[in-house]
Amino acid sequence: MPERESQSQRSQLEVITGESDPDKSQRRGGIIRLTVDVPSSHAAGETRAPRWRTFEFMIYYVVFLAAILWMVYVPMQVSSKTHPNYSLYRHRLSKGWFGYEFDSSDTQYRSFRFNIPPLSALVVAFFALRYLYMRPITHGSTPVNNLYRLPFYLIFSLLMLGALHGTSILKVLLILSLNYALAKATAGTRLCVPVTWLFNGCVLLANEWYEGYKFANLHPGLSLLDGWRGVYPRWHVSFNITMLRLVSFTVDYHWACNRTGIADPGNAVADKKRAAVFHPRATYSFRNYLAYVLYPPLYVAGPIITFNDFMWQLTHPKDIPPRGTARYALRFLISLLTMETLVHVMHVVAIKDTRAWSGMSPAQLSMVGFWNLIFVWLKLLLPWRFFRLWALADGMDPPENMVRCMGNNYSPLGFWRSWHRSYNLWIVRYIYIPLGGTHRLAATSILVFTFVALWHDVSMRLLAWGWLAAIVILPEVMARKALPASLFGEKWWYRHVCAAGGVFNILLLMGANLVGFVLGVDGAQYFVHELIGSWDGIRFLFVACACLFVGVQIMFEYREEELRRGIQRRC
Repeated sequence: MPERESQSQRSQLEVITGESDPDKSQRRGGIIRLTVDVPSSHAAGETRAPRWRTFEFMIYYVVFLAAILWMVYVPMQVSSKTHPNYSLYRHRLSKGWFGYEFDSSDTQYRSFRFNIPPLSALVVAFFALRYLYMRPITHGSTPVNNLYRLPFYLIFSLLMLGALHGTSILKVLLILSLNYALAKATAGTRLCVPVTWLFNGCVLLANEWYEGYKFANLHPGLSLLDGWRGVYPRWHVSFNITMLRLVSFTVDYHWACNRTGIADPGNAVADKKRAAVFHPRATYSFRNYLAYVLYPPLYVAGPIITFNDFMWQLTHPKDIPPRGTARYALRFLISLLTMETLVHVMHVVAIKDTRAWSGMSPAQLSMVGFWNLIFVWLKLLLPWRFFRLWALADGMDPPENMVRCMGNNYSPLGFWRSWHRSYNLWIVRYIYIPLGGTHRLAATSILVFTFVALWHDVSMRLLAWGWLAAIVILPEVMARKALPASLFGEKWWYRHVCAAGGVFNILLLMGANLVGFVLGVDGAQYFVHELIGSWDGIRFLFVACACLFVGVQIMFEYREEELRRGIQRRC
């Protein structure tokens, strides 16, 4: 449904630097500190009087608190040892903290959890070696930029890849070299973009089909090279992220050859505009290309940063206050503690994986699905914030991938802007806008989400998710056109109609993501049948919608509070 829009124009200061308030740090107080700060999201705007202390919101608080407590109690109840289904998923649990059993079903989170110590050791080694490298360079003088770090990044990256992938580093370097050769041969011509997409698409499909390849398949005499596979032999899994950087370099170079974008102004540029600033052609060298693609903090999982932005930040180093980095580290630790608490007291992933939901009420089944979505959000957020924290400590500021909590979304458009945000920015720059953007919204959305689904994995389940995600956007777009805030925003009923639309959006979003990342098509069909196939399910759905209505009203006011503090996010 339509989201209330600010009527004010952005100031010239925001256009140039991304900031509209020179003293924004004094305005980021109160409840809005719960949301991570996003650069270039600051703008002045007209706002309404706060509703936090009105009688209407006092009622909302009671409903909100009761709903949250119930939402925590239900999954803990179905996860207890006394539940009849406990024996069906007990084998998925492991011994945890303080005598609790923890849900170790998810291989992705389990891998990250047990690899936190070696990853931390890798970060310590990175900064220790960087210090030794930088000491003679910075002794007695202060470099005007960080370009002198490029040789260190390159050497450390090659050592890290050798340890991670063993001899498969040769495969990675071969693909990178071929992509660079194609970029140099076609940049500036009409062939560049289609050749780039064709090459990288074929590489992704071949990686998946041949599972990273084996040297022995090329020649029996090369079988010895398969002996050292490294500590992370499945290099082709993380190559999906690497492929995005290959496309970024090639297309940025192609646009630089054609001088498409913004010429380097030589002064401060808004964070969102850095990707559009093209560099001299000499900047797009093989050394810079390898240092960018293999940049250690972001190599494994991102966040994704464009080549133009990467080189801009090395040429014009950002001032990242240590206090801000420390606060971000605290956010990461709180998120990790939250995840550890969840997997110890709620075994929803094990219940989902073993389909141990027979006999559950619609309410219980819905909470298993909801907390599985929260788990997916947290398991992705943790590695992304770990690696972004590493980059911030190194002086590089990549985009934040998770801006808002998954439960603080009512708009499909806003949700996809805040979920895997760096990927969203990459898609907008390299796919969405070149395909026509808002001028061909329906077709472009379907093509974008089809690519996103195939990029994650070649499966019917994710294709179904991609198409559902594209369809889910359409009702909001149509509602915005039918009931624009510019015409109806001041009507007393407008906020409540928007909240009702937000409830509808949330149900659509949860349904699409349950199909894609939790239950699959068959599981989602079972869930819907249980929810609307009985009067108990229909009654629960009615109560759930009423609670969601309250939640959306609070989300509205939260965003109004951000505007009062001079912060405007598009999510």
